[in-house]
Amino acid sequence: MKTSGTNLEHARAHNRRVIIEAIRLHGELTRAELARLTALTPQTVSNIVAELEAAELLTSRQPRKQGRGQPAIPVILNPASAFSIGIHLDHQTLLIVLVDLTGEVHFRRLILVQKPQPDATLARIAEVLAEIKTQLGDRWQKVLGIGVVMPGPFGVEGISSVGPTTLHGWESVDIEARLAEMSGVPVTLENDATVAAIGERFHGVARHLNSFIYLYIGTGLGAGIIMDGHVYSGHAHNAGEIGHVVVEPGGRECYCGNHGCLERYVSLQAAYEFCGLDPMTALPDDLLEVDPAVFDRWIDTVLTPLRQGINMLECIFDAESVIIGGMMPAALLDKIIQRLPPLYQSVRGRYLTGSRLKTGLTGSDTAALGAAALPIFDEFNPQFQVLMK
Repeated sequence: MKTSGTNLEHARAHNRRVIIEAIRLHGELTRAELARLTALTPQTVSNIVAELEAAELLTSRQPRKQGRGQPAIPVILNPASAFSIGIHLDHQTLLIVLVDLTGEVHFRRLILVQKPQPDATLARIAEVLAEIKTQLGDRWQKVLGIGVVMPGPFGVEGISSVGPTTLHGWESVDIEARLAEMSGVPVTLENDATVAAIGERFHGVARHLNSFIYLYIGTGLGAGIIMDGHVYSGHAHNAGEIGHVVVEPGGRECYCGNHGCLERYVSLQAAYEFCGLDPMTALPDDLLEVDPAVFDRWIDTVLTPLRQGINMLECIFDAESVIIGGMMPAALLDKIIQRLPPLYQSVRGRYLTGSRLKTGLTGSDTAALGAAALPIFDEFNPQFQVLMK
């Protein structure tokens, strides 16, 4: 993947992002290497690198000796130049993390909750944010923002206020405004699949993918969509709600009012029900204690509908790869992915290299780390819209 810059004077903001993205993807780079990778002129690269070094976003490394002339001085991202906070709230847990520019975790707090209500939950978040602010001290001013992830769908009549995959009582809460007022930094809300895709783009197997779909197995099932390096989230942040695509007409009843929705077969909720666990109290790691033979029988029910879902995503988006991850324990997710082939034929180009399926980040921290990547993504991902301004 190569992200090209532009030498138009009014596109400086875009070019800054292109430089940062190149260093993020490739690591330590000299100015000459940056010019080759980004198609920017050496003078433009030198000016932007100097600007980013002055802002402490980049730092110089030891000079490289390369024949005659002055040694080349490579630059890398300065991890401590920026921080962001990720908050993941679901039915049973509240997880808050603080990460630096490279994704290293500097603070993590897991709070068990049960059917969290807005006022009490926001009060707990305020306490944790105050603790982070104390820990950072003067560095709090380097916090780019807060990313919040909650299970969707958002604002859909008849779906958002009922069912096991949504949070009751939060329908009319403007969580972005409440947290922004509380913290004094920008706040972005997204669904779990989208933030997991962003986290994968920054820190996982999708670092070098330009277009991919992240299939997020959580309490329900969603898809995070990255097209041409940019998030597609839809009008109300509900793009990718593939869990409510009907794959078996007249099949299992879904709380959305339909029958045979994909997430009634492929989700933690479906796994809990099949394996005899209480969906209201079970946690993902509880599935590790289930009789392997029972879990294998659940996988039998998953394969056909999941293949259908992957086929739909590939045919609609023609992405480089479908990445499967989420909150399912890694060992169990591997068992599902190993049994998925052969997949249905789709429009995914045969000319594309690499696997059609990849295993993404898994575990309880996946969504929170993706949420923490949201402010970084907004600040540093190349945005081609600026070229139209």
